[in-house]
Amino acid sequence: MQNSNDLPSGVLLIDKAPGMTSHDVVAIARRQLNMKKIGHCGTLDPMATGLLMLVINRATKIQDLLMSEDKTYAGTLTLGATTSTQDKEGEIEVEKEVPDLNAEQISAAFDKYTGDFEQIPPMVSAIKKDGVPLYKLARKGQVVERKPRSVYVKNYDLTKINVPNVDFVVDCSKGFYVRTYAHDIGQDLGCGAHLSALRRTRSGKFTLERAVPVAVLKEASTEDLVNSFISLAEISLMRGA
Repeated sequence: MQNSNDLPSGVLLIDKAPGMTSHDVVAIARRQLNMKKIGHCGTLDPMATGLLMLVINRATKIQDLLMSEDKTYAGTLTLGATTSTQDKEGEIEVEKEVPDLNAEQISAAFDKYTGDFEQIPPMVSAIKKDGVPLYKLARKGQVVERKPRSVYVKNYDLTKINVPNVDFVVDCSKGFYVRTYAHDIGQDLGCGAHLSALRRTRSGKFTLERAVPVAVLKEASTEDLVNSFISLAEISLMRGA
């Protein structure tokens, strides 16, 4: 068996496709690279697309460091309905008529969630209660108390308003739930909302520019994938270490 020191190490940036879990992507990478020691930084929900960072071999040691950095997301919230998961994958819980909102009113609701504030994580999340992920309890119809978490939004941009849909870009801290952000803004606007699209475009210094699409990952040779790695040395330079 090969010594792990003989195997390549680094970060492989993936552009995740919709309809798959982050674990699915790791499984594909393990198969294509014929390596077991692969983890990911920051789960993306199945409906979400975009940047998923895979840490390979010795890069797993900096997984927590890479996960702690700010992120950028492009998303769409849809006004007029709340769902059980706070996104389009869940069951509709409450439907309300959407008032005749203007850009200023919508901006004011987004403004409230700028800077430091607290979020209550959704029930459908990977946070654990007594060792059990909340999403497993949610599947059984259980709702448990969740502690608010300190998060922050550095800035946001409303890219398109076409009520009931609002397209936005948000720069936020780690541990930030964009689904909850959409839900809370909908509550403030009085008609409810859920997240209907999400794409992660940045994590720390990493962007989609060097990301390998999942379709390519499935077909690429080991050599081509290794050539796409961002080396540990380059990561140190990028982070100013």
